Amino acid sequence: MLENSFGMAFFLKTAHKGSKIRAVHLRITVDGITKETSTKRRWDFTRWDQKTERALGTKEDAKSLNYFLDSLTFKIHEIKTEIIHSGNPITAEKVMDHILGRVTPRVKVLEEFQKHNDEMKSLLGKGYAKGTLDRFTITKNHLTAFINFKFKKNDVEFSDLSLEFVKDFEFYLRTVRECSNNTTLKYIANFKKIVIRAIDNEIISKDPFKNFKGRKTKLVKKPITTQELYELERHCFTTERLNVVRDVFVFQCYTGLAYVDAYQLKRKDIKEGIDGNLWIMSERQKNNSSFNVPLLPQALKIIEKYKDHPLCLQRGTVLPVSSNQKMNEYLKEVANLCGFSFALTTHVARRTFGSTVTLNNNVPINVVKELLGHASVKQTEAYAITEQATIGREMSILNKKLNKNEARISKPDIAALNRLEKEIQAIKKKYNISS
Repeated sequence: MLENSFGMAFFLKTAHKGSKIRAVHLRITVDGITKETSTKRRWDFTRWDQKTERALGTKEDAKSLNYFLDSLTFKIHEIKTEIIHSGNPITAEKVMDHILGRVTPRVKVLEEFQKHNDEMKSLLGKGYAKGTLDRFTITKNHLTAFINFKFKKNDVEFSDLSLEFVKDFEFYLRTVRECSNNTTLKYIANFKKIVIRAIDNEIISKDPFKNFKGRKTKLVKKPITTQELYELERHCFTTERLNVVRDVFVFQCYTGLAYVDAYQLKRKDIKEGIDGNLWIMSERQKNNSSFNVPLLPQALKIIEKYKDHPLCLQRGTVLPVSSNQKMNEYLKEVANLCGFSFALTTHVARRTFGSTVTLNNNVPINVVKELLGHASVKQTEAYAITEQATIGREMSILNKKLNKNEARISKPDIAALNRLEKEIQAIKKKYNISS
């Protein structure tokens, strides 16, 4: 945005009455608003030309002052250009703040990103999970590589950010890093959080994401069916390793525990509920929300099976759960040996509990929400992928209701017909209509 008028002048200002030596002042005028300040230099008014706004003569002291004023003039024009490029309006006060060093230091993007991550690290377990920190760390690493790839720099300033920068980063993630659409948008969302933080802290005033649009691809993450769960439970593997992994997966299917919650599950988390049965009463590691899950017979059987397992005794846990990477790696073997045409992951088990085990057996969705430790029913709705058998059962019930209603409607209403006949006869009589 260009200013209507911009003026700059150097002049001498009397410091003491009768003195030839006066202070050299600078005046900046933008759109009729004036700001002035001292240059901290003093000069003899008899050796000053106000038309040129410079010292007279060729002596060394005059050359020195004129060089200083020329340098200051150049700096002011640089400041003016910088403000224009930033997209902010020029004001006399803003130019003067730059001259006097009263502006906020130029903040670098990656420096602020690292500051955010350090703060998040110090709050682990106090509102943030390690997985969240890991995702922001990966995002920062991608952004660092992009800046080096695109600009051959170690960092950029927030003032360098624009819609073009955001789109270029998105393109880099999709092409160079070969990220999927949803993964790309997750990284973009993490980066946006850092930018919003900078806006809130008044580091920048313009949001480079304002006109950025991205739409996530809706993925259907299906649980395993009742029949597939039945086959998995009864499959006999030749290696103990795969039997353990299968049992942990099945335990998750009947409890809804996420991988990390199953990994950390301890004996003290299993307590007697109000109904006299055993429940898991704990908090989700992800968001510290409490969840209470009654233990079904299938889950109790697995707990009993591993109560004396060496790894459980060593760690004080209920199950001998491997690392998440190994669990998912071994589950691929399990799926292949069971003849499944899809991959098994630890999160498929949680979805199976939310859909196949609970919702498909008429457990209300608000109850499933509590069992899964979700903050809202909206989260649980993503798990409500109904089996074909359930759809068929519900449609059969609906069909019976419709047939019943149809049969009831088809029976003649004798009283209504008699009333109608009387009305017809009255109309005929009124208008002398013969039969």
